[in-house]
Amino acid sequence: MRMIDLIAKKRDHEVLTTEEINFIINEYTADRIPDYQVSALLMAIYLNGMTDAETSALAKAMLDSGEVLNLDLIPGIKVDKHSTGGVGDKISIPLAPLVASAGVKNPMISGRGLGHTGGTLDKLEAIPGYDVDETVDQFIKQVSEHGTAIISATKDVAPADRKIYALRDVTSTVESIPLIASSIMSKKLASGTNALVLDVKTGNGAFMKTEERARKLAETLVAIGRQNNVPCVAYLTDMNQPLGYAIGNANEIKESIAVLRGEGPEDVTELTLILGAEMLVLAGISKTTAQARTILEDHIKDGSALAAFKQLITDQGGDASIVDHPEKLPQADGQVDVIAQASGYITAIETNELGLASVKIGGGRAKKDDIVDPAVGIMMHKKLGDAVKAGEPLATLYVNTEAPEEVQAQVLNSFTIGETKPELPPLIHEVIR
Repeated sequence: MRMIDLIAKKRDHEVLTTEEINFIINEYTADRIPDYQVSALLMAIYLNGMTDAETSALAKAMLDSGEVLNLDLIPGIKVDKHSTGGVGDKISIPLAPLVASAGVKNPMISGRGLGHTGGTLDKLEAIPGYDVDETVDQFIKQVSEHGTAIISATKDVAPADRKIYALRDVTSTVESIPLIASSIMSKKLASGTNALVLDVKTGNGAFMKTEERARKLAETLVAIGRQNNVPCVAYLTDMNQPLGYAIGNANEIKESIAVLRGEGPEDVTELTLILGAEMLVLAGISKTTAQARTILEDHIKDGSALAAFKQLITDQGGDASIVDHPEKLPQADGQVDVIAQASGYITAIETNELGLASVKIGGGRAKKDDIVDPAVGIMMHKKLGDAVKAGEPLATLYVNTEAPEEVQAQVLNSFTIGETKPELPPLIHEVIR
């Protein structure tokens, strides 16, 4: 086979065979196909799509490109959670210790920021000393003893996805449903999880801008799980505004701590509880999500969820004192307020633009090898439906260099102010089981 022929085949709307997909993944993993040819293939897939059979074959090839973890040494049903990515989406950070405190075994292999979205690993690395690169033995020991670990995929777990993931981020091919689905499921199936809760974002700040595309992605993910005997539940959740108020790595860690103290923003807290309750049911700890939610609320109230977060940080080499002293997290040198130019109500928020603005000041990656600044970001002061007066701050930029005027304008223009208070979108759009 020749890679140039396979690129042309997908360019011309033809279907790749399982053997051809295996060839591509095996050769690219072995560094025998260059990035520029795989980039071309990714764009062809983005433009022309893949059949369900192709998507399943791609997920399986990426899964088989490396080691599949055997978590049989960890007692109980292992349940993981994955989000398709959004702005301000820090849910995994309070969720993992919360469900662990309730007895769920949660082996979480997470990713970095893609495009305008933040990444769980980038957020956790804002914590001084936190190490996302554990060995498999460390990972298994930690989940066995303390219920959870949040790490990056090792070089031996779905190595093809690690390479393709980085390319997608810098070639404008992130939003492809086959590429998203195969990436997610190759890592999750390789991580040895027994069940999976999926948070599929929809709205202007999501990769899936419409409910139709979000539903298609959710159905694809659930189908791949079913084919591999891994029960999946997919929630379609709203991303027409950032989750919470904090955008940026250190800021989002602070907001996650607030959630575990019972003091977090309503939307972040609610989604954490909803997804966490589903995980307890899949783990067999609760029969109903209502019963599970009560358990989780009790663990926030009695402090055990916060203690589990300290344990998670300590287990992975981080400074757990940041939980009680968040001022130890990286701090930006400067703050710039973005001021409302009119009075009224916030009727729309261009969430995607806020995510890109955070990237421009160093909170994410525009290029594959960019270094993320954990201190920078955006703190919102207004959300959908909030009243605002001219002269009030809409948001504050946290910066370590002078904030470019174009970024300030971008943030300002992300907020639409109207005379009538809008109807707010639901947090949960649909559940697919």
